[in-house]
Amino acid sequence: MQSALRLVWIYPDLLSTYGDRGNLLVLARRAQLRGIAVEVAHVNSDQRVPADGDIYLLGGGEDLPQILAARRLQGDGGLAAAAARGAVVFAVCAGYQIIGTEFGGAEGEPVPGLGLLDIRSGRGDRRGVGEVLADVDPALGVERLTGFENHQGVTRRGPGVQPLATVLTGVGNGDGTEGAHAGRIVGTYLHGPALVRNPSLADLLIGWVAGTPLPPIDPKQEELVTDLRGERLAAFSGG
Repeated sequence: MQSALRLVWIYPDLLSTYGDRGNLLVLARRAQLRGIAVEVAHVNSDQRVPADGDIYLLGGGEDLPQILAARRLQGDGGLAAAAARGAVVFAVCAGYQIIGTEFGGAEGEPVPGLGLLDIRSGRGDRRGVGEVLADVDPALGVERLTGFENHQGVTRRGPGVQPLATVLTGVGNGDGTEGAHAGRIVGTYLHGPALVRNPSLADLLIGWVAGTPLPPIDPKQEELVTDLRGERLAAFSGG
């Protein structure tokens, strides 16, 4: 890995609901605790998306900002170029739908996505609102996920795209799965923020860039993370 981990936060002026910026903050923090320098670029919708980042993050948003973001990203081309060369993409909720081939617009009409993942999203009959518990695809080696969802999307995967997780509690994609992944592109409906609640998922993304096993973090620096994770898991068991 180069001397600094380059994180790109895409369109916070359009896609930044439910505290999704926390995903950026936790990636930076967990890298720095391991002695990895970090560079952060906040790219608003009137700015060009740099193609030389390492991890690109998209958050959630309402229908009209989501459509505007998709159109501007299509015209910009920076995110697509970065993904094509192997950069990591982590997209949440509206961002998750945007990186697919198609999603539902304000009136349910199909809107073209970026096609970075072979997924199609539309509107379901019910809204998924509440806590989610899900077991991650074993191939990723990530611990059980918790998060918060608030969406009416139903997402279907194409060939070659695997579900990020199997839902134990909650709605997720609407078919018993949650999120999707292919290569170094990961999408999810989970807020929370997702990477704050699920540090092993954050470490997976950093590890993809590092290309080597990550050293452990000092347990004293992990106390708040461990407490939050334990609290969320205990809530599902009634503990």
